[in-house]
Amino acid sequence: MALAGTALLTGCATPPAATDREALAEFRANNDPLEPFNRQMFAVHQVVDRAVLRPATVAYQVLPLPVRNSVRNVLNNLRTPVVLVNDMLQGQPVRGGDTLGRFVINSTLGVGGLFDVAESRFGVPVHYEDFGQTLATFGVGEGPFLFFPLLGPSNSRDLAGYGFDIAAQPLTWVGQGLAVSVLGGVRAGATILDTRDYYFNTIDEVNRTSLDPYATLRSGYRQARANAIANRDATGTRSLP
Repeated sequence: MALAGTALLTGCATPPAATDREALAEFRANNDPLEPFNRQMFAVHQVVDRAVLRPATVAYQVLPLPVRNSVRNVLNNLRTPVVLVNDMLQGQPVRGGDTLGRFVINSTLGVGGLFDVAESRFGVPVHYEDFGQTLATFGVGEGPFLFFPLLGPSNSRDLAGYGFDIAAQPLTWVGQGLAVSVLGGVRAGATILDTRDYYFNTIDEVNRTSLDPYATLRSGYRQARANAIANRDATGTRSLP
């Protein structure tokens, strides 16, 4: 903990001089005062990705696409309680109804979430909400950018929201024990693997072509979060009748 605290303190980027308005404006726009520390964490993540995550994902991709899609569908279904709570907290009853309807349909007709019948039969795709997005709708600022190995990009608001997301998971409330721990570990591992699989080509492209993969990831993360907060992920979709 002491080493981590030292790294955080020594990792703070120094703002440019007030007389250099252009550099100061860029510094504030990036909102990344911990950039040196974040870049170190990103470098660690890149090593882990090359040594473990990418090879594991390549092996995972040996499975047929329908099987991998079913894994993603189950993970989406398990995420429903968090999404539903945040739909309601954000005052989005229609989206909340879609979330609940998707859960009922996919848990029954979709055989426990293996198949996304709600989208294939009723035209209602999955959408994501989390407490970080809810805090944003309440006017909480994003805070400084953060990066953690394996977890990836975040910010102080989303990091706080992540704690609430964990608390809202049913597994958090079913007690302790080996079975619960194993289920939680399997789900966490499957989520990491599924996410790496989903962004496989994008990550490879950024690593291959970007002059600064860290800055590219930071920018992409902020744009994606802004779109998610504004619910622009739902463009062109319709609600369940």
